[in-house]
Amino acid sequence: MRVVRQTDKSRSRRHMAVRAALAVLAGAAIVSGCVQDGPEVRPAPGQQAPLKAPPARALDRYAGRLSADLAARAAAAKEWGLKSVPLRPPPPPVRKPDIVTREGFEVDGHAEQGLPPVFTTVPTEHRIVFLTIDDGAEKDPAFLRMMKELRIPYSAFLSDYLVNEDYGYFKRMRDHGVALNNHTLTHPYLPALSYEDQRTEICGMQDVIEKRYGKRPALFRPPFGNYDQDTLHAAKECGVKYVPLWSEEVFVDHWEYREWDQDLHPGDIVLSHFRGPEDWQGTMPDMIRRFLDKVTAQGYAVARLEDYL
Repeated sequence: MRVVRQTDKSRSRRHMAVRAALAVLAGAAIVSGCVQDGPEVRPAPGQQAPLKAPPARALDRYAGRLSADLAARAAAAKEWGLKSVPLRPPPPPVRKPDIVTREGFEVDGHAEQGLPPVFTTVPTEHRIVFLTIDDGAEKDPAFLRMMKELRIPYSAFLSDYLVNEDYGYFKRMRDHGVALNNHTLTHPYLPALSYEDQRTEICGMQDVIEKRYGKRPALFRPPFGNYDQDTLHAAKECGVKYVPLWSEEVFVDHWEYREWDQDLHPGDIVLSHFRGPEDWQGTMPDMIRRFLDKVTAQGYAVARLEDYL
């Protein structure tokens, strides 16, 4: 049986500018006939009525919201010591991309048996990356506050032997919109286990997440990125739809890359871990600073992985 192993793991000016831009749009709409004086002209049968420019007050409120959002994000970036304000991702796609197993990551009978796809990148033309964080060892309240204030999406892959020390921490994470996914009960090297033991590890964690957080995950990541055919069969039986691995890993003091060019690419999945000063020379917020400073400098935004699956 083939085993797949991983070896690498000034507020006012902005407000005025937005209002001015929206005012120009509204003015253009009026000049072009979107708002007309005199008797109402009804459309011919089968035709759509001409659009009307929104009231000036609505434009002003919209401009105010945009300005307030930018100011809030700029203030959060400054508070958390970022070099620049993180970029906003595009809206989630209406049509989700087709996810297939990366070449070289297949097991015997992968496609024929409908096993969950194993992938490291999501197909997209947008300059976005996805942040995923594994295991649950470090439970830093500052990290939760940082991610909420910066409005950065991420996905968590949890192991019960670490999460059970404080289920409430991850409930707060879930309440902030974070998807909680499966990383097994005890984080073993799965290919060394029997099929039944692998199934217990995966389905058992599905049960824990459903009981504690209300939803069975569709995503599973095998510990160390290692799996075999039994792993994927067990994952499928436990309700798993996708097996995302990673293209890059970010630490508190450096990055590691899977690809030869040692760089980011659109749709890359980035891995990190819940770690603190006991394991790293720094904290979770330190890791996020390193992550965000790099992706923002290279013109990338952070999107939510589950929105693309």
